[in-house]
Amino acid sequence: MYPDKPVRIKLILPVILFLLQAIVCSGQATPGHTEITEWQYNKNGAVSITYDDGSYNQFKYALPIMERLKMPATFFVITGGIPGSKYYGKFIGRPVKEIIAESATIPTNGQNFLERCSAGGYLGYKGTITYVTRAASLYDRKKTEEAYKLMDELYQKVRSGVLEPGYQPCDEVLQEKGSTWDDFRRYAAEGYEIASHSITHASMPGLDSVNITYELEKSKEDIKEQMGERYTFSTEVPYGYENERVMKIAYKIYPALRNRMPEPWLKELDRPSKQTPGTTDKDYIQWQREANTRAPLPLMKSWVDTTTDRKDTWLVIVIHGVQGLGYEALPAALLDDYFQYIKSKDDKLWVATFGDVTKYMRERESAKVQNSEKNGSINIMLTHSLNKSMYNMPLTLKTYVPANWKHAKIKQGKHLQQAEVISDVKGSYLLYQVHPNEGTVTVSNLR
Repeated sequence: MYPDKPVRIKLILPVILFLLQAIVCSGQATPGHTEITEWQYNKNGAVSITYDDGSYNQFKYALPIMERLKMPATFFVITGGIPGSKYYGKFIGRPVKEIIAESATIPTNGQNFLERCSAGGYLGYKGTITYVTRAASLYDRKKTEEAYKLMDELYQKVRSGVLEPGYQPCDEVLQEKGSTWDDFRRYAAEGYEIASHSITHASMPGLDSVNITYELEKSKEDIKEQMGERYTFSTEVPYGYENERVMKIAYKIYPALRNRMPEPWLKELDRPSKQTPGTTDKDYIQWQREANTRAPLPLMKSWVDTTTDRKDTWLVIVIHGVQGLGYEALPAALLDDYFQYIKSKDDKLWVATFGDVTKYMRERESAKVQNSEKNGSINIMLTHSLNKSMYNMPLTLKTYVPANWKHAKIKQGKHLQQAEVISDVKGSYLLYQVHPNEGTVTVSNLR
């Protein structure tokens, strides 16, 4: 009824060997196999703390907390209000007297709105910026007739002489009083990113292209002259606008916009979005959340927890006012509590500036890894095709090594480092930092 025992063994043995081989080989990484980790240091997620407007209390109260906790951040500053800046707010176009006179007989319409709104803050009277800001917001929301009527009201008041003569900047510019370029250079030397928030905190959907370009380009020029090229990478167009016309101009001036970064590998959830990261077929999710008086501390902490529990999420926290100064101002004590909570997740979260996270993601997405074996060592070539002077962030490599290795040395040019071998379900591996485009990386066993 049954075959003899030797026959059974002969029939079953190949199957057993095949299954054993499958168990051993399944999911195992070949020594030399190298991956670029999703986030720096192989963390679960990334967090960028960003501040808008550059109000003085951000540096007086919030910055010392971050310095104590050794946490970087990005400050989007309004350059026109800083003493020593070369460029200040002004209207680029016809003499404003001509525009004012013309408004007496020609109502505001689709042909002249952008010119009138662009000139609105520079008509020689105080209080006009408020009209410009409101009209630009209406225009951006396609409420064009309401925007036109608001411009007509402004120009009628100017012609009637009921407004006080002079120039009055927006509140955000006034709240910067006390900060200097010397201060910003000192903060930058400590690892903080100083970035542009335009010259005057202009409401750009209401500006024509010439005046949008002036606000963004000249702010960039001042930052370059005062801070250096490195700090001209990021910007935030004021009020968080994502107006398509404005974005097209801004994209040509700055490599990274917090407003919007259209990348095929990035899902964006902006500040007003009520969505949580959820599922996506993208490599990364940028999740912007605004820390303000309408966001209870437990909710703010839950954003951090969500980012920690995922592998693909970049939490971008937006802060305006601090300690009674600025929009939706948060108490310094609350920020201290919140930042300590973020710091407590240090083993899982990479906290970095907006610019650094952007660079890391772009480098990783464009990088190529080639590896080979020679004389028992693993040789790795890491390259990317981006602008090498701008994209110079080190990437974290995860290289699998033979199971008998305990420690390894990594050499790239004159740079030498050591790493301890750790393991996961795929095998033994190393984690280490490497700069792309700087030559062959040699990984060898350290006996």
